[in-house]
Amino acid sequence: MQTKSAVIRAMAIASSFAAMTVAPAFAGGPTTAAPEPVISPAAEPYVAPGIDWSGAYVGGQIGYVDTNTTGGALDGYGMIGGVHAGYRWDMGTFVAGVEMDHDAAKVDLGPTPGDTLDAVTRLKLTAGTEMGDALLYGALGGAHASATVGGADLTDNGYFLGAGVTYALTDSLTLGGEVLQHQFNDFDGSGVDLDATTVTARVGFRF
Repeated sequence: MQTKSAVIRAMAIASSFAAMTVAPAFAGGPTTAAPEPVISPAAEPYVAPGIDWSGAYVGGQIGYVDTNTTGGALDGYGMIGGVHAGYRWDMGTFVAGVEMDHDAAKVDLGPTPGDTLDAVTRLKLTAGTEMGDALLYGALGGAHASATVGGADLTDNGYFLGAGVTYALTDSLTLGGEVLQHQFNDFDGSGVDLDATTVTARVGFRF
Protein backbone atom coordinates (compact mmCIF):
# COMPACT_ATOMS: atom_id res chain seq x y z
CA MET A 1 0.00 0.00 0.00
CA GLN A 2 2.79 2.38 0.82
CA THR A 3 4.39 1.61 -2.51
CA LYS A 4 1.13 2.31 -4.29
CA SER A 5 0.73 5.63 -2.43
CA ALA A 6 4.28 6.62 -3.33
CA VAL A 7 3.64 5.84 -6.98
CA ILE A 8 0.45 7.92 -6.94
CA ARG A 9 2.27 10.87 -5.34
CA ALA A 10 5.09 10.61 -7.86
CA MET A 11 2.59 10.61 -10.74
CA ALA A 12 0.80 13.64 -9.29
CA ILE A 13 4.08 15.56 -9.00
CA ALA A 14 5.02 14.64 -12.55
CA SER A 15 1.61 15.72 -13.85
CA SER A 16 1.89 19.08 -12.08
CA PHE A 17 5.38 19.64 -13.51
CA ALA A 18 4.21 18.73 -17.00
CA ALA A 19 1.27 21.13 -16.73
CA MET A 20 3.60 23.94 -15.67
CA THR A 21 5.92 23.43 -18.63
CA VAL A 22 3.24 22.82 -21.24
CA ALA A 23 0.88 25.69 -20.25
CA PRO A 24 3.06 28.53 -21.65
CA ALA A 25 3.27 26.72 -24.99
CA PHE A 26 -0.52 26.52 -25.21
CA ALA A 27 -0.81 30.14 -24.14
CA GLY A 28 1.49 31.19 -26.94
CA GLY A 29 4.33 32.22 -24.68
CA PRO A 30 5.03 35.71 -23.37
CA THR A 31 3.78 38.46 -25.73
CA THR A 32 4.82 42.11 -26.15
CA ALA A 33 2.14 44.78 -26.63
CA ALA A 34 2.26 46.51 -30.05
CA PRO A 35 3.49 50.13 -29.85
CA GLU A 36 0.95 52.89 -30.34
CA PRO A 37 1.12 54.35 -33.88
CA VAL A 38 2.83 57.73 -34.04
CA ILE A 39 0.75 60.28 -36.01
CA SER A 40 2.85 63.15 -37.36
CA PRO A 41 1.08 66.51 -37.56
CA ALA A 42 0.26 67.69 -41.07
CA ALA A 43 2.88 70.08 -42.45
CA GLU A 44 1.79 73.70 -42.56
CA PRO A 45 1.53 75.03 -46.13
CA TYR A 46 4.47 77.28 -47.00
CA VAL A 47 3.52 80.89 -47.52
CA ALA A 48 6.20 83.03 -49.14
CA PRO A 49 6.81 86.26 -47.24
CA GLY A 50 5.42 89.31 -49.01
CA ILE A 51 7.27 92.46 -49.88
CA ASP A 52 7.18 95.19 -47.25
CA TRP A 53 6.69 98.34 -49.32
CA SER A 54 6.95 100.73 -46.38
CA GLY A 55 9.70 103.32 -46.59
CA ALA A 56 11.24 106.01 -48.72
CA TYR A 57 12.35 105.63 -52.33
CA VAL A 58 13.93 107.64 -55.14
CA GLY A 59 14.26 106.98 -58.84
CA GLY A 60 14.05 108.15 -62.40
CA GLN A 61 11.68 107.83 -65.32
CA ILE A 62 11.73 108.24 -69.08
CA GLY A 63 8.96 108.01 -71.62
CA TYR A 64 6.60 109.67 -74.06
CA VAL A 65 4.16 112.58 -73.85
CA ASP A 66 1.32 113.46 -76.22
CA THR A 67 -0.35 116.89 -75.88
CA ASN A 68 -3.65 118.09 -77.29
CA THR A 69 -5.36 121.47 -77.11
CA THR A 70 -8.76 122.90 -77.98
CA GLY A 71 -8.70 123.72 -81.68
CA GLY A 72 -5.44 121.80 -82.16
CA ALA A 73 -3.35 124.97 -81.99
CA LEU A 74 -0.71 123.52 -79.63
CA ASP A 75 -0.67 119.79 -80.32
CA GLY A 76 2.58 117.84 -80.10
CA TYR A 77 4.40 114.77 -78.88
CA GLY A 78 7.89 113.79 -77.85
CA MET A 79 10.17 112.45 -75.14
CA ILE A 80 9.89 113.27 -71.46
CA GLY A 81 11.96 112.22 -68.47
CA GLY A 82 13.01 113.13 -64.97
CA VAL A 83 13.30 112.09 -61.33
CA HIS A 84 10.95 111.18 -58.50
CA ALA A 85 10.99 110.62 -54.74
CA GLY A 86 8.34 109.42 -52.33
CA TYR A 87 7.26 107.41 -49.32
CA ARG A 88 4.92 104.42 -48.97
CA TRP A 89 2.96 102.87 -46.10
CA ASP A 90 2.33 99.11 -46.29
CA MET A 91 -0.87 98.17 -44.43
CA GLY A 92 -1.11 94.52 -45.35
CA THR A 93 -2.32 94.05 -48.90
CA PHE A 94 -3.15 97.79 -49.15
CA VAL A 95 -0.32 100.24 -49.84
CA ALA A 96 -0.66 104.04 -49.81
CA GLY A 97 1.94 106.61 -50.71
CA VAL A 98 2.88 110.18 -51.57
CA GLU A 99 5.34 111.20 -54.27
CA MET A 100 6.88 114.25 -55.90
CA ASP A 101 8.23 114.03 -59.43
CA HIS A 102 9.60 116.34 -62.08
CA ASP A 103 9.86 115.77 -65.83
CA ALA A 104 11.75 117.89 -68.33
CA ALA A 105 10.66 117.96 -71.97
CA LYS A 106 11.18 119.70 -75.28
CA VAL A 107 7.96 118.90 -77.07
CA ASP A 108 7.13 120.99 -80.11
CA LEU A 109 3.64 122.47 -79.80
CA GLY A 110 1.99 123.27 -83.08
CA PRO A 111 3.31 124.73 -86.30
CA THR A 112 4.97 127.82 -84.81
CA PRO A 113 8.73 127.30 -84.23
CA GLY A 114 9.76 127.74 -80.60
CA ASP A 115 6.41 126.75 -79.07
CA THR A 116 7.30 123.94 -76.67
CA LEU A 117 6.17 122.11 -73.57
CA ASP A 118 9.16 122.45 -71.25
CA ALA A 119 8.41 120.71 -67.94
CA VAL A 120 5.81 119.08 -65.71
CA THR A 121 6.01 118.79 -61.91
CA ARG A 122 3.56 116.67 -59.91
CA LEU A 123 2.50 116.07 -56.32
CA LYS A 124 1.07 112.57 -56.36
CA LEU A 125 -1.06 110.44 -54.05
CA THR A 126 -1.05 106.70 -54.69
CA ALA A 127 -3.08 103.76 -53.40
CA GLY A 128 -2.80 100.16 -54.49
CA THR A 129 -2.63 96.47 -53.71
CA GLU A 130 0.15 93.90 -53.56
CA MET A 131 0.21 91.00 -56.00
CA GLY A 132 3.22 88.86 -55.12
CA ASP A 133 6.32 90.97 -55.76
CA ALA A 134 4.31 93.54 -57.72
CA LEU A 135 2.42 96.62 -56.57
CA LEU A 136 -0.54 97.76 -58.67
CA TYR A 137 -1.71 101.29 -57.89
CA GLY A 138 -3.81 104.22 -58.94
CA ALA A 139 -2.53 107.80 -58.79
CA LEU A 140 -3.96 111.31 -58.71
CA GLY A 141 -2.83 114.76 -57.72
CA GLY A 142 -1.88 118.23 -58.82
CA ALA A 143 0.42 119.15 -61.70
CA HIS A 144 2.33 122.28 -62.66
CA ALA A 145 3.37 122.71 -66.31
CA SER A 146 5.57 125.25 -68.04
CA ALA A 147 5.62 126.02 -71.76
CA THR A 148 7.02 128.52 -74.20
CA VAL A 149 4.41 129.93 -76.56
CA GLY A 150 5.01 132.85 -78.92
CA GLY A 151 8.26 133.65 -77.14
CA ALA A 152 6.51 133.98 -73.75
CA ASP A 153 7.04 131.70 -70.78
CA LEU A 154 3.68 130.32 -69.64
CA THR A 155 2.88 128.26 -66.57
CA ASP A 156 -0.30 126.74 -65.23
CA ASN A 157 -1.63 124.41 -62.57
CA GLY A 158 -3.84 121.44 -63.35
CA TYR A 159 -4.59 117.92 -62.20
CA PHE A 160 -3.90 114.37 -63.32
CA LEU A 161 -4.95 110.79 -62.69
CA GLY A 162 -3.62 107.46 -63.83
CA ALA A 163 -2.29 104.04 -62.89
CA GLY A 164 0.96 102.19 -62.62
CA VAL A 165 2.76 99.02 -61.59
CA THR A 166 6.00 98.57 -59.67
CA TYR A 167 7.87 95.25 -59.49
CA ALA A 168 10.47 94.48 -56.81
CA LEU A 169 13.51 93.01 -58.57
CA THR A 170 15.36 92.90 -55.23
CA ASP A 171 14.72 94.25 -51.73
CA SER A 172 15.98 97.66 -52.87
CA LEU A 173 15.64 97.80 -56.68
CA THR A 174 12.29 98.23 -58.45
CA LEU A 175 11.17 98.49 -62.06
CA GLY A 176 7.79 99.75 -63.23
CA GLY A 177 5.63 101.67 -65.61
CA GLU A 178 3.05 104.44 -65.31
CA VAL A 179 0.38 106.09 -67.45
CA LEU A 180 -0.98 109.52 -66.46
CA GLN A 181 -3.62 111.78 -68.00
CA HIS A 182 -3.20 115.53 -67.30
CA GLN A 183 -5.68 118.37 -67.70
CA PHE A 184 -4.90 122.13 -67.74
CA ASN A 185 -7.92 124.35 -68.29
CA ASP A 186 -7.44 127.85 -69.77
CA PHE A 187 -3.67 127.45 -69.78
CA ASP A 188 -2.17 130.55 -68.14
CA GLY A 189 -5.21 132.60 -69.15
CA SER A 190 -4.68 131.91 -72.84
CA GLY A 191 -8.17 130.54 -73.36
CA VAL A 192 -6.64 127.24 -74.50
CA ASP A 193 -7.36 124.00 -72.65
CA LEU A 194 -4.42 121.60 -72.76
CA ASP A 195 -4.40 117.89 -71.92
CA ALA A 196 -1.37 115.64 -71.93
CA THR A 197 -0.87 111.89 -71.69
CA THR A 198 2.43 110.51 -70.40
CA VAL A 199 3.65 106.92 -70.59
CA THR A 200 6.87 106.28 -68.68
CA ALA A 201 9.17 103.47 -67.62
CA ARG A 202 10.46 103.88 -64.07
CA VAL A 203 13.34 102.54 -62.00
CA GLY A 204 13.52 103.07 -58.26
CA PHE A 205 15.72 102.46 -55.23
CA ARG A 206 14.04 101.70 -51.88
CA PHE A 207 15.53 102.50 -48.48
